Amino acid sequence: MTQITIRRPDDWHLHLRDGAMLRAVAPESARHFGRAIIMPNLVPPVVTGDQAAAYRDRILAALPEGSAFEPLMTLYLTETTDPDDLAQAHGDGLISAVKLYPAGATTNSASGVRDFDRVRPVLERMAEIGCPLCVHGEVVDADIDIFDREAVFIDRVLDPIRRATPGLKVVMEHITTAQGVDYARAGGDTLGATITTHHLVINRNAILVGGIKPHYYCLPVAKREEHRLALRAAATSGDPSFFLGTDSAPHVDPLKESACGCAGCFTATNTLSILAEVFEQEGALDRLEAFTSLNGPRFYGLPAAEDRVTLTKGAPVAYPAKIDTADGPVTVFDPMMPLHWHVTP
Repeated sequence: MTQITIRRPDDWHLHLRDGAMLRAVAPESARHFGRAIIMPNLVPPVVTGDQAAAYRDRILAALPEGSAFEPLMTLYLTETTDPDDLAQAHGDGLISAVKLYPAGATTNSASGVRDFDRVRPVLERMAEIGCPLCVHGEVVDADIDIFDREAVFIDRVLDPIRRATPGLKVVMEHITTAQGVDYARAGGDTLGATITTHHLVINRNAILVGGIKPHYYCLPVAKREEHRLALRAAATSGDPSFFLGTDSAPHVDPLKESACGCAGCFTATNTLSILAEVFEQEGALDRLEAFTSLNGPRFYGLPAAEDRVTLTKGAPVAYPAKIDTADGPVTVFDPMMPLHWHVTP
């Protein structure tokens, strides 16, 4: 197969940041994607409907003229989230989901949840109104190894939340382990899981072997090869439990290449070419559309895109090594393999 046409993909987990960074990176996602779930972990975070509306307006203003890209907004869950404001924003179609960050788990998560009992009333209200909860699934306990934090979160936090809140729709975001795959696959219609582009490509060796490589450092951190293979099997299976959430997360190079480098891989620019390469390697190009364009809308109760994009196999794809922003350069994820699938929007 040298050409494939699929419905326009959606990105169910995207960081666009704000200000100069937003203006630089938004066009990279808008080029190939129709919609994206926008992460709310700004400084300060997006915690109210009014703040989500204002952020949406800034995103729309940053898009290229004529772009049809649709940002799907979220609220940042805190222990003081107002259930009525949340319900109003969801009822008005302003937000599509709410994001749960355990406090201290990742970038700009200091305002996240420490006492999960304090957010139970909000979660119950979300279950009533059908608002999905997107979860960064890691515990932050100092005594838990960073490579085990996802599996422990499933047992200690996620499973108890789901048992206590029947009907709550939950997305396990950017799963990185075989345990995450197994739990999502057994979760039924109210549980889905996003898988990133970079976690299909790298394992922890990419970060550590031959010297520390900060542009492969992300949270959740890449795990052992056995987990990467489990993610690839899940993503390419066609199972509706799994869909694309790139977690494309731009940071300027000085903040990545430092003594305490920021977590995140910027993949918006070349994600579709990488995914086509991965799915071809797995003999699953016929299931690429399900992962990128069908399973996510089905879970969120939205129609799949009507327009299409075409991927054509040819000479190696040329993509920029960096994106220039007014704040500094952002390195584009290097998949450590040549890409041959060109995207025609």
